[in-house]
Amino acid sequence: MDLALLRRLTTGEGWGLLQSLPPYDEAGALALQQRLRDAGFEPDLVAAALNQARLRAKGQDKFGEFARGMVLTSDGLEQATRLAVAAQHAQRFRAAGIHTVYDLGCGIGSDAMAMAGLDLRVRAIDADEVTAGIAAVNLRHWPDSTAYQGLVEEFTAPLGEGARGVGAWLDPARRTPGVADVTGRTRRVFNLAEISPSWTTVQEVARALPATGAKLSPGFPHAAVPPGAEAQWTSWDGDVVECVVWWGPLVRTAGRTAAVLRASGPAVVVTEADGDGVAPPLQNLAAVGAWLYEPDKAVLRAGLVGALTAATDGAELDAGVGYVGSSRSVDVPFAKRYAVVEAMPFNVKALRGWLRDHGIDRLTIKKRGVSVDADLLRRQLRLPAKGTQEAVVILTRVRSNQVAIIVRPA
Repeated sequence: MDLALLRRLTTGEGWGLLQSLPPYDEAGALALQQRLRDAGFEPDLVAAALNQARLRAKGQDKFGEFARGMVLTSDGLEQATRLAVAAQHAQRFRAAGIHTVYDLGCGIGSDAMAMAGLDLRVRAIDADEVTAGIAAVNLRHWPDSTAYQGLVEEFTAPLGEGARGVGAWLDPARRTPGVADVTGRTRRVFNLAEISPSWTTVQEVARALPATGAKLSPGFPHAAVPPGAEAQWTSWDGDVVECVVWWGPLVRTAGRTAAVLRASGPAVVVTEADGDGVAPPLQNLAAVGAWLYEPDKAVLRAGLVGALTAATDGAELDAGVGYVGSSRSVDVPFAKRYAVVEAMPFNVKALRGWLRDHGIDRLTIKKRGVSVDADLLRRQLRLPAKGTQEAVVILTRVRSNQVAIIVRPA
């Protein structure tokens, strides 16, 4: 979509068409497209409106009812911050006494909307003029906030008294510009050196405006956390969605932290201090214990498994695998708990025999720290067509040896 089509879609006839569309139905989309064209609407406008209806339906998972009034793109929707997570960002700025935030690299404006919704004044820019135009449409309910085309590298931070109560938010692009795939998305990049604006530019902004936050990949390296900053890995319903680096007054706990967010229930924050006195990994398979704990992925990404060993008086099965064995049954808000049914060295024949003897016909395979093809293993196990039991098998390591641990959720 170019800027001219965006303007046609978001004003006058185009906006009326978009707002009048029924809930998106893939099966009826072609017929609806033809009816709209027969009614006299231009083909490109119809196509753009139906694409927006499709993206809005998809976007309800991230934005709820707000999606029905937003303008979206495929890349923008995928990269945009989920509304509930964006609200957490906005609350940090507000709690720190910030009144104005420069959203540098705003994308379609999801974080800007959350900030404006908390009465923060947002000055949003994006390098792409169409994307900036979309953000401006999405910010239309907050006239004190704006979005326009611009380069982060050309941003000049306010000085002196003008910087009081002012912060910055950056969400560097993690996709390569250029040819998109058949879904309309461009290639994702994972290297910190390839983000745009660069990591160097992000840190320059943080030096100019101490109240700065930057949304980065969950693969952000621990060694890159700046001194005095907070790097917080965040999960939503078990999936890691981001790592945000916070500077200055936005820092709550310096170092690495993990935020565990769910659709229901309070947020749980884990810090490095929660893992003081980490126990060494298990010495052998027999020491696994009666209970096995799996940390939330944000805790794992943040390298805070020590908080789980401390909470359970347990030990990690092997360095880096995350699973913790313990003799204690403890409710841990940032981990899943399993009762250990059987633990054995990993051997396909032995595992197949155990599953057969116990009538297992439905199997969930979880693995970490081992190079096992789960689909191939499932075929090799030859589960019976008619069993009576379901099991979970965890494939991992103990002292560098592959093991299979059969568990049941507790």
